[in-house]
Amino acid sequence: MGSTSAENHGTEGVGRRDLIKRSAALGLISVPTTSFLSACASSGGDDSGDKAKAGKKTAKNPLGVNDTAGMEFVLFDGGFGKEYAEDAVKIYEKNFPKVKVKFSATQKIQSTLQPRFNQGTPPDLIDNSGAEQMDMGVLAGKKQLTDLTPLLDAPSYDDPAKKVRDTLRPGIVEMGQLDGDPVWIMYYAYTVYGVWYSQKALDSLDATYPETWDQMLAVCEKAKKKGMAGWTYAGKYPYYLPFSLYPMIGKVGGAEVLDAIDNLEPNAWKHPAVKACFEAYYELFKKGYVLKGTPGLDHIQSQTAWAQGKALFIPNGSWVENESANVIPKDFSLAVSAPTGIDSSDKMPFGAIWASGGEPFIVPARAKNAEGGMEQLRVMLSEASSKNFTSKVKSLTAFNGGTDGITLTPGLKSGVAALEKAGDNVLNPRMQDWYVQLQKEKIGVSGLGEMMAGRLTPAEAIKKIQAYADETAKDSSIKHYKHQ
Repeated sequence: MGSTSAENHGTEGVGRRDLIKRSAALGLISVPTTSFLSACASSGGDDSGDKAKAGKKTAKNPLGVNDTAGMEFVLFDGGFGKEYAEDAVKIYEKNFPKVKVKFSATQKIQSTLQPRFNQGTPPDLIDNSGAEQMDMGVLAGKKQLTDLTPLLDAPSYDDPAKKVRDTLRPGIVEMGQLDGDPVWIMYYAYTVYGVWYSQKALDSLDATYPETWDQMLAVCEKAKKKGMAGWTYAGKYPYYLPFSLYPMIGKVGGAEVLDAIDNLEPNAWKHPAVKACFEAYYELFKKGYVLKGTPGLDHIQSQTAWAQGKALFIPNGSWVENESANVIPKDFSLAVSAPTGIDSSDKMPFGAIWASGGEPFIVPARAKNAEGGMEQLRVMLSEASSKNFTSKVKSLTAFNGGTDGITLTPGLKSGVAALEKAGDNVLNPRMQDWYVQLQKEKIGVSGLGEMMAGRLTPAEAIKKIQAYADETAKDSSIKHYKHQ
């Protein structure tokens, strides 16, 4: 995933968000429909007459929320569940006792909310995630979103001497800036992407996590001899493959290769690092190291097979620990690692990893109570709410901290360790939140999915994906972005 927002498949009725989410990532529903785009273009972001009047700004109410105005909050009902948000709503209602928050959760974000955007009656706060994630580039481009800068510049919930922006993890603010200074999106979760595995299973092979591709192939051969596949993945949603493949490309060729891909630069996909990494992954298929039947598995089925010990490695994001909690054995020793590289000639050291904001929250421009939506986010970005989220869903938040005093679960502990090992070598490819359809349906399903099923060679997949990228770059109806 958006992201990312990278994982859910509302069409399955289960699971996480994909970004593009996890968008979510993936049933495949192509993100916004033509009717949505045209409606956005016509509806604009002008004020509607029934907006809540501004309240009085005070130390406890820095955003000037109307303390009698209702607030509506729609959450994506995915792998993180809804309890953490319901808990934050209770705090909002305690702070504004005259207010009742209308809270609901759904997996069908677009089909539920598109008509309301069209009518100019959207909720005040939306967790825009899942397979039916609305395209945020389109929303921002059509002036459908509220700039969250006032929230970022407001005093933080815990320490009035600190602004909200000063309490966030690196990169969170920048991720919400699609073009220029305004911040349209607040990514609430902080996701570690990479290769997930059972340390117990790896130990049983008398192996350590492989740092070079020759070592990877050797570990997979060991697993194969013991009746275990080396890899599986969400075959129906192969945009999960980039969760480990993209940072591998960055490790091998440098972050600038990923930037060129995101920027839709000509021939970006023809870089030698892309070729090397595609060929490496294709080798997993050619040597029989991918679990048989994987192309037909969805994210839940592949995660279940992996948790049952049928495969050693799976590309995923840190939501997997919560999403698969009911199938991961207690003695599994869940772990995540940065992607294996090719060899010592890689541009970045082993440990370079993809970590970034996920679970994108937005406040519509035509919300009746935009201040209320932002205040709810301010509550959620407090240390207490962050700890509550981390404790309940086994994932970090955008709040830079919130783990003190918490007993970290194995996957979360491993994710924190992976971030510490990465240091400054944290990559953040933007394809999944800048170009949802390109990432999910074209690069993911039509390119990588076909290659890993053996229906395209790496060279054919690269040629096909480059053509898709060129097509997107030339499409004037699509908003284009570039790394600053």
